[in-house]
Amino acid sequence: MHSVLKFKWPIAIGLIVLTIVLFLLAPNLTEQAEKAGSFQLSDEASSQIASRILTDADAAEQTISLVIPLESEITDSMRETLEQMVVDIEALGDPVTSVLNPVESEELEDQLISEDRQTVLMPITVDGTDEEVNAVADTIRGTIIPEDLTAYVTGEAIINNDVNISAQEGLKRTEIITVILIFGLLLAVFRSIVTPFIPLVAVGISYLLSQSVVAFFIDWFGFPVSNYTQIFLVAILFGIGTDYCILLLSRYKEELSAGHGVEQSIINTYKTAGRTLLISGIAVFIGFFAIGFAEFPIFKSAVAVAVGIFVLLLVLYTIVPFFMSLLKEKLFWPAKKSASHSDSKLWITMSKLSINRPLLSMLVVAVITVPLLFTYDNSLSFNTVDEIGSEYESVKGLRAIEEGFGKGDSLPVQVIVKSDDSLTDRSTVPYFESVSAEIEKIEGVETVRSITRPTGDVIDELYVDEQLGLMADGLGEARDGLGEVQAGLTEVQTNLTAIGEQAGNAGGLNEAAAGLGQINQQLVQVSQGLQQTGNIPQTVGALTQISGGLTEIQQGLAGAAGQTAELSAGLTQLADGVGASNDGLAEIQTGLTEAVDMMQEMSDSEAVRDTGLFIPEGTLESEDFEQVLDRYSFADGRGMMMDVVLSEDPYSPEAIDITTEIKETVERTAAGTPLEEAEIAFSGISSINSDLEEVSSSDFASTVVIMLISLFVVLAILFRSLIMPLYMIGSLLLTYYTSISIAELIFVNGLGYDGISWAVPFFGFVMLVALGVDYSIFLLDRFREESFNGISVRDAMRTSMAKMGTVIITAAIILAGTFGAMMPSGVLSLVQIATIVITGLLLYGLIVLPLLIPAISVSFDRGVWWPFGKKK
Repeated sequence: MHSVLKFKWPIAIGLIVLTIVLFLLAPNLTEQAEKAGSFQLSDEASSQIASRILTDADAAEQTISLVIPLESEITDSMRETLEQMVVDIEALGDPVTSVLNPVESEELEDQLISEDRQTVLMPITVDGTDEEVNAVADTIRGTIIPEDLTAYVTGEAIINNDVNISAQEGLKRTEIITVILIFGLLLAVFRSIVTPFIPLVAVGISYLLSQSVVAFFIDWFGFPVSNYTQIFLVAILFGIGTDYCILLLSRYKEELSAGHGVEQSIINTYKTAGRTLLISGIAVFIGFFAIGFAEFPIFKSAVAVAVGIFVLLLVLYTIVPFFMSLLKEKLFWPAKKSASHSDSKLWITMSKLSINRPLLSMLVVAVITVPLLFTYDNSLSFNTVDEIGSEYESVKGLRAIEEGFGKGDSLPVQVIVKSDDSLTDRSTVPYFESVSAEIEKIEGVETVRSITRPTGDVIDELYVDEQLGLMADGLGEARDGLGEVQAGLTEVQTNLTAIGEQAGNAGGLNEAAAGLGQINQQLVQVSQGLQQTGNIPQTVGALTQISGGLTEIQQGLAGAAGQTAELSAGLTQLADGVGASNDGLAEIQTGLTEAVDMMQEMSDSEAVRDTGLFIPEGTLESEDFEQVLDRYSFADGRGMMMDVVLSEDPYSPEAIDITTEIKETVERTAAGTPLEEAEIAFSGISSINSDLEEVSSSDFASTVVIMLISLFVVLAILFRSLIMPLYMIGSLLLTYYTSISIAELIFVNGLGYDGISWAVPFFGFVMLVALGVDYSIFLLDRFREESFNGISVRDAMRTSMAKMGTVIITAAIILAGTFGAMMPSGVLSLVQIATIVITGLLLYGLIVLPLLIPAISVSFDRGVWWPFGKKK
């Protein structure tokens, strides 16, 4: 400290200049957070695999929705307005690729106009980045939608952008409120106009400098960043920075009051309060540094606070001594004294219980906290929409879709399948129907849209039983046709017999008539056989023979007509009749042959045996199917997608459970089929939330273990005890779970949210444990110091509680106040984190720390220093 005071001007000026230069040169941390996005899942997450597949195939188009709620049923005038809007949007060009006109056809009207005819949906496909999607949305709002028309533009990218905007606006509000709040609290604590500026300047420099360093680290080393990074830097640096400044300034005032000179007072301050500050800072630094071992980038982004703590300690050991030395006693002007270090009457009273009757004190803490723990259900919410509230247009559009079409229609789950082989051939497509059918059986699935059910309704004609029914109808028609041929040949035979009798059997006409009779008998047998056995191949063979006989008779009649001039006209007419009958048999034979070929193909088809579906040749190449292929296939037929519409809100916990079941169903159904070797992934907000639930829960558990172990090791080294760190950490765990139980009661049971926002438990835990450990260090480090004076453990703890109570309560109130500045942010997760931290700090500072920690400490007596023993 002597060196710092000796070179205080160069150090202070250098640090200030460095802060200004880095602030001007550093990348924009806000823009970096926006670019990182709201969800930063690993590349192995299913939703990220789906995104990569679509991007690689140039099929990563996004669909946004223009939603128009009407006061009454749609009118002709509104139809004209909609058609003009479609034209205007199409005229925007890239990146807009297509617009569905909701009044173009009856089929589209059924899909895009609600049943009550009062909500219109206009899907717009955009091939571009999230920034381009939002730019298109802004253009539509500004230039396309008529001023007198209520309409909303919504979509996943637009909602996420609104979340980012809300977070940044919340950060600005929090920064302003924090500064005002800190200044007011310091003014009340020190009763000085000058003193509050010292912590604000010191913490302000720390914040600006650490923010710049973090921004460079992001740019250079890929340091993790999220929307939480800046706001946590603000809350924690201003919170504990102010606490540390109170500790230092109070001790400095105490040293001055004791008659020491300015320089000696500064040195003494840093020997005592400075040591406590350093221990606390190291513990907090280790706690946030341990977060760097997390896998999830959003969780990992809190490691930036460790950088802030390091910078804060640097500033507190340089800038604060500079102002102490510069302002001397005027630092506290015009106050005569500071109330910061007066003995705490509250803690003195509480010490009578915790020190004199430790078991009863522990019981009191248990009665307050344990019942709350039993109310905790760990209900989590992944509803991004709740983060920003209902005033945003994207949310209004989403609600309009839900009211008009159903909750799940706005953001379906997409099943993405990618293979090295074609997925649009006749042998593979039936398996997509099997998958669709199995998905639709899941409770909570409204409908499935896929290549075999493009509108959500099954194409019955693709099923074998339907096709066999059609073939049975064809056999009936064939039998009827054979009857007609028989009738025609019978008539020819009758006329031929009559002519033969008149002409004296000229040209063997009687023999021809007899031949027709035999053929008729054969036709009767063939028709009966077809009816009784359905043996189509045998029927085709018989018809071939009969056709040959008819051809001979026809030729004979034509020859006889040439030989007998007087009978020429009649015989020619009869020959034509035989020929017509023969043509009819040929048509029947062709139809039956096609049926035989189709049945043989069905018999040979593995897909028919597996799925019950058969795709007739030419179906997929037909003009009617072209639009279906364009909609559901990509990558030249090597990729396929399916839309699964849920009956639940896509953001709800129920949607996550349904999505998990969808994933399991698809995996099970694809096994043993051509889809088994394909790459299958799932996209959509419900899939993203499913991935978030999986990764956040596992990462939370592992990171917490790392953090607690790190804290335990640091505390064990600093306090030279294995007992003390155990109950310090245990008390913080008790405080955390009690606090989150209270938060759950407020937000879930009271306000009706689905649960606590998914990121809140992790950040709430990290903040409360890393910051709460400060206060136990304040108390127990003073306890360690007092115990060196040869007094008993009980007396050392009693003195420590009296001396540190006011400091700890003041610090807890100030830190709670800085987190309270998050309340007006408008971001639900920040409000919930603030609720947990504020509740936890006050619970810890007013109940757990003064009642539980002393009770456990005195219960161990000298064993509290086990196994190292007490040493200075």
